[in-house]
Amino acid sequence: QVQLVESGGGLVQAGGSLRLSCTASGRTISSYVMGWFRQAPGKERDIVAAISWNGGNTYYADSVKGRFTISRDNAKNTVYLRMNSLKPEDTAVYYCAADGSHRVVITTTPRDYHYWGQGTQVTVSS
Repeated sequence: QVQLVESGGGLVQAGGSLRLSCTASGRTISSYVMGWFRQAPGKERDIVAAISWNGGNTYYADSVKGRFTISRDNAKNTVYLRMNSLKPEDTAVYYCAADGSHRVVITTTPRDYHYWGQGTQVTVSS
């Protein structure tokens, strides 16, 4: 089993920045595709960004391209999401997830991810 714990969320003004961290325990995540998802009230959980096991490939939702950066440090069993130029519409609970299938190709479908963190709230004020 893999336990994921997110941190770094909070309240920030529009235009500001935050860096989310997701630290895994219980098992190494070095061979897993990792993803960040977000869910706003009344909306579905959507992919924000994902990264392949070695960081060589990344995916970003159109809404965050050029503003968010996903990265990983396999030695620390940690994945990051750097969020710049934040907008009020980025307000949501952000979840870290691990695809435990050793998939080579990045998947953007929530049901393909086996392990989830508890989420961290990001609120962007206008």
